[in-house]
Amino acid sequence: MKAWWRWLALLLLSLLALQLFFVGRVALMAVVDPKSTTFERSEAWRIQQEKGTLRWRQQWVSYDQISDNLKRAVIASEDDSFAWHEGVDWESMEKAWQKNAAAEERAAKLAAKLAAHSERAVKPPKIVGGSTITQQLAKNLLLSGERTFLRKGQELVLAFLLERLLNKRRILELYLNHVEWGEGVFGAEAAAQHYYRKPAARLTAGEAARLAVMLPRPRYYEKLPNSLYLSERAGVIVGRLYRAELP
Repeated sequence: MKAWWRWLALLLLSLLALQLFFVGRVALMAVVDPKSTTFERSEAWRIQQEKGTLRWRQQWVSYDQISDNLKRAVIASEDDSFAWHEGVDWESMEKAWQKNAAAEERAAKLAAKLAAHSERAVKPPKIVGGSTITQQLAKNLLLSGERTFLRKGQELVLAFLLERLLNKRRILELYLNHVEWGEGVFGAEAAAQHYYRKPAARLTAGEAARLAVMLPRPRYYEKLPNSLYLSERAGVIVGRLYRAELP
């Protein structure tokens, strides 16, 4: 019995130490611009292993050196309540959960129906996210890309830490400088140069909207620059720019 309590105490101390480590890392980001993130490093390693070369484009630029068009487009596309929420949009998460559950149920029924008549595999259901910009930043900065309840729980904790230790402007600045925009392409400046051969400060509303729409699947849309969905969705985002509130 004593051994059981000892292991429990060690586990709790380890969890506490991890949270204190995260508090220190997040607090430091208020004044220090991180050179890379956990996600960027893991992607660099993956590309190195798969292709035998290191492909990593990322250049830090200040908040004022990023076009307001891109800031507004990303907020309109990814997190339209960014200016008001405290790190998590519970309503969006619940809607995403319901959509994913319904999609998985439809896929399971279709698989069962086809099993008796065909060997054709059923396409996996499309999983939609309900994460805020703050949650995405928390995941990219400090966490792995695995999908587990434990990782999601840690993401929520980090999102609340980010909101309490940093202001909204700094959170958006960090996000835009490190979010993935293609294979080995990270941050607004690298994306602007990669796709439009211009600095992030000079992005037009249309260019910014296209970049914002790419964010859920950047490597996919990098290979499909003429995607009809990309163009149509970008048009919708351009029409919503004026409604996006900047920090």
